[in-house]
Amino acid sequence: MPQPGETIGLIAGNGQFPKLFAETARAAGLRVVAVAHEGECLPGFEPFVEHVTWIKVGQINTMFEVFRRHGVRRAVMAGGIDKASLMEHFAPDERGVRLLERLTQWSDDALLRELAADLESEGIEIVESTLFLDSILTREGTFTKAEPDEAQWGDVRFGMEVLRSIGRFDIGQTLVVKSGIVLAVEAIEGTDAALRRGGELGRGGAVAVKASKSTQDLRFDVPAVGLETIAVCRESGVAVLALEAGKTLMFDREQVIDAANDCDIAVVGVGL
Repeated sequence: MPQPGETIGLIAGNGQFPKLFAETARAAGLRVVAVAHEGECLPGFEPFVEHVTWIKVGQINTMFEVFRRHGVRRAVMAGGIDKASLMEHFAPDERGVRLLERLTQWSDDALLRELAADLESEGIEIVESTLFLDSILTREGTFTKAEPDEAQWGDVRFGMEVLRSIGRFDIGQTLVVKSGIVLAVEAIEGTDAALRRGGELGRGGAVAVKASKSTQDLRFDVPAVGLETIAVCRESGVAVLALEAGKTLMFDREQVIDAANDCDIAVVGVGL
């Protein structure tokens, strides 16, 4: 566990996660040095870090140089990289090319594990990105006024079982189901697009399930939902949002619950 006064590295991708990690790490007394990916990382986290260097995806030498210069010995990866837009920002340096050549498969986890091994060969340990974030990890239970009915609970259990089965193929973290029929599985398009596709096919009353992949290394990629997720569920006719307890982050928890209550969406945490 990083100690107060330590300098920790932040490898920042997309979404709210980098800002939230930087803010909570700083509140815990750590100095945060960030490398942020152009075209992915949202602005707004800079006030919470000691230093930030912007890089393109694949510029690994720059990452090492920044961390060495600031005495970083532990780092986290917070936020993903959008595969669909990857080619716009992908500019691997010599070390990045060598890393890609070593890959035997091109799954997210394989790539991130190889990057972690590269960092660790330089004395930089990759630690869990959920450090200091226990308060926003989803717990088991129902969070909203609305609760799934018996048929919807059946779809929740079925959806979780399907996600467990397909996770080894590195297929996304989200599935939409209704009456035991799988309507959509998240692929390269991301969670929101999968919710829209599944919700449209379900024509109201669909169940969305979100869970980590069975092979997922939670040092790198943690499933997360927020206000935008509820907005997409509402517009798509998704009636239930089921989240894997203990492994899913819920950003802006109170606002998410209020928004779900306003549109009668059930949000539940489920243990696997």
